[in-house]
Amino acid sequence: MPGDYKTLKQAASDEFIVNKSRFIGYASPCQSEEEALAFLKSIREKHRDATHNCYAYVIGENAGVMRYSDDGEPGGTAGMPMMDVLKARQVVNCCVVVTRYFGGILLGAGGLVRAYSHGCVLAINAAQVVKMHLSKRLLLDVPYPLWDRVNHALKSLPVLTEDTQFGASVEATLLVRVSDLEEVAQKLTAVTDAKAEWLPLGELHYPWPEEAEQEA
Repeated sequence: MPGDYKTLKQAASDEFIVNKSRFIGYASPCQSEEEALAFLKSIREKHRDATHNCYAYVIGENAGVMRYSDDGEPGGTAGMPMMDVLKARQVVNCCVVVTRYFGGILLGAGGLVRAYSHGCVLAINAAQVVKMHLSKRLLLDVPYPLWDRVNHALKSLPVLTEDTQFGASVEATLLVRVSDLEEVAQKLTAVTDAKAEWLPLGELHYPWPEEAEQEA
């Protein structure tokens, strides 16, 4: 499974007007090229009367698939500048479409590059860039006499507690970044005198909140 990567949190849009031309930037996270094409199709259908629907998308944690289109604008003035923005922001598994309604005033090549780049930036900012950290989900089984110590330790550790069940013992479902796993394991082993049991529940990419990232 690949390591950490940046992508978009949600589908979103933003727009602006320059020299009477209306530009609407749309961005969405996409896990496959099929999802990216479906997102593009939905925007095209929504704006069938638009002058242009230019796009750029990057698929794969290692940016294995990269596609873009000027959709009728002069070559190199729309799709490529949008792709340059995606590369600069280092976001993958996402698609951006910038729709244009021509306002009657020509912008020139430089003006088009700036407009489509700006539309892409606005869309990405609206969708919010998040960092997906390779993480492990763990089930921690703790005897009741040790739970207070464990609970106190968890508050200062770079973990997310997803669920806590109180049965014959306390079972806490934790999410831990792979990069923090050794630190967390050592600390919890120490506070429980190695009496807590661990059960791995799987590995996944998870968008950790910024405050958790800063605490690590």
